[in-house]
Amino acid sequence: MSTGAVHSWDIATAVDGPGTRFVVFTAGCPLRCQYCQNPETWHERDGQRVSVDELMAEVVKYRRFIEVAGGGVTVSGGEPLLQHTFVGQLLHRCKELGLHTALDTSGFLGHQATAELLADTDLVLLDVKSWDPATYRRVTGEEVAPTLAFARRLSDMRKPMWIRFVLVPGLTDDRDNVEGIAEFVASLNAVERVDVLPFHKLGAPKYAALGIPFPLAGTPTPDEELVERVRGQFLRLGLRA
Repeated sequence: MSTGAVHSWDIATAVDGPGTRFVVFTAGCPLRCQYCQNPETWHERDGQRVSVDELMAEVVKYRRFIEVAGGGVTVSGGEPLLQHTFVGQLLHRCKELGLHTALDTSGFLGHQATAELLADTDLVLLDVKSWDPATYRRVTGEEVAPTLAFARRLSDMRKPMWIRFVLVPGLTDDRDNVEGIAEFVASLNAVERVDVLPFHKLGAPKYAALGIPFPLAGTPTPDEELVERVRGQFLRLGLRA
C-alpha cells in the first residue's frame, strides 16, 4: 500500500463537489498559477506522509455523515495527479465503501491518470485556466495543450465534468480568450456545469507568511458587470454557468 504527501484534509461544503465532501489536499504542484490560493501546497516535501490506510481511517470516521449529506470524497491539491498511484488507490478504496468520488485537477498531468483511476472517479473538477496559449503560460508558467487533451479524453469517456475558470481582470478576462474556452467546453460531452470563479485575494496572507510575493497584489477583483459578461458567454452556448 503506497504512501503519499498530503497537506491537509477537512470537511467542506458543496463548492468542492456535490453534497458535503471529505476533501484531501495533496502536496506538490507543477504549475505556479499567479492567483493560486494554496501556495503552501506547492512542494511535495512540505506535505505530511500518510498511507492510504491511515487516510481511509479518517474517511471512515465521517462516512455516515457524508452519506446522509449526499456527499463524498474529493481529492484536490496541489495537483493530485502528481501522486497518481497514491490517489488511484485512495479513490478505489472510497469506491469500495460506496462513496461518491471527485478529482479536482488542472489536467496538466492528465496523461498520468490511468484508466483504473478514472474508473474510480465519479466526477472531474477540471480547471481550464485559459484558452489562449500565451495567456495560459502567463498564468501558470506551462502549456495549455495537456489540459485540453485530457478534457477531450474525459469527453470521449463521457466522464462527468465540472469546468472551472478563474476570472482575473487584465489577465484572463479577454473576450476572445473566454469565447475560446466556451466554444471548446461546448464541444465536450458530459460537462454538467461551468463555474466562473471571480478572482479574490483571500490567499494573500499565506504568501506573506511564507515570505513569497503575491503576484496579483495590485489586481482588482472583478466587478459584477464583468462576471455577468463572462457568464453570458458560456450561457449563450447552452452551457450551465
